[in-house]
Amino acid sequence: MIVVMSTNASTQDISEVIARIRSMGYDVHLSEGKERTIIGVIGRGRPIDREQLGLMSGVQNVMPVSHPYKIASREFHPDDTLIPLNGIKVGSPDLAIIAGPCAVENRTQIIEMAHAVREAGATALRGGAFKPRTSPYSFQGLGEEGLRYLAEAREETGLPVVTEVMDPQLVPMFCDYADVFQIGARNMQNYALLHAVGESQFPVLLKRGMSSTIEELLMAAEYILSHGNMRVMLCERGIRTFETFTRNTFDINAIPVLKQASHLPVIADPSHAVGKWEYVESISLAAIAAGADGLILEVHADPEHAESDGRQSLKPERFAALVEKIRRLAPAVGRQVETPVLAR
Repeated sequence: MIVVMSTNASTQDISEVIARIRSMGYDVHLSEGKERTIIGVIGRGRPIDREQLGLMSGVQNVMPVSHPYKIASREFHPDDTLIPLNGIKVGSPDLAIIAGPCAVENRTQIIEMAHAVREAGATALRGGAFKPRTSPYSFQGLGEEGLRYLAEAREETGLPVVTEVMDPQLVPMFCDYADVFQIGARNMQNYALLHAVGESQFPVLLKRGMSSTIEELLMAAEYILSHGNMRVMLCERGIRTFETFTRNTFDINAIPVLKQASHLPVIADPSHAVGKWEYVESISLAAIAAGADGLILEVHADPEHAESDGRQSLKPERFAALVEKIRRLAPAVGRQVETPVLAR
């Protein structure tokens, strides 16, 4: 349920409505937009008399929420959520470009890649220190050592670090190294992990599960949001279908659908969507044209010898060329790519 306050509602009016709702055993989510204030009613308490609540001073309307996801819904929060990241606000006209290797393989590799993507125009550095792999015999990442290398790369370049966390017990350790927690597709419905990153209050990049619906993605986001952590970015990374020519099927429909249904920023992951570097550029441009607020891309200096996902990784020069194409496309769809201030 949401309570829509009138445009002339006073601070006292809003406070009294919130107090009344809490007295019935509910939590509230306050959304103060440009045109109106909305009070979201969350949880399970005593039955609410909508008519009585509607008679309170400053209340314009009391309405049920039509979706099972509440805080993620535009009904609760009509205005776009903007998430600060390296001088831009993800969800604004500024496009976020997150780039780096799939896995941190050694210190030299990640620091060189950090400088390369920074010079090309990246907003943030990606890199996995703990790697969830299909085979237990594949490279599993360097663990905390990899996190230390990522932090060192951040110190040299100024790029914030986006890295995947897999275990709720490791969240406190990741807080010492990461700037954005990535929840991978395999962990989208790891509810203990979602609760843990929600409690951390760190920004979260939440990837859609490989066989998950859009509603399931939004419900997963709801777990994080329920802890008051509003810094959640949704990520479309392709879904599993009958098609095998590409690694996954990029659901471009999801971008405008998510933008309409939710106030949260939407990031596209073309690398995992197609699994072949030669298609990454086309899908990247299509995602921006469809309304994505940014991209997360895999970049590797020597993809043929990468420990993981080399087939879908762009070489640094191809990544730089793609960023230039995005710069030219962005104004046509009301977006822009900030020119980075290079670290000395």
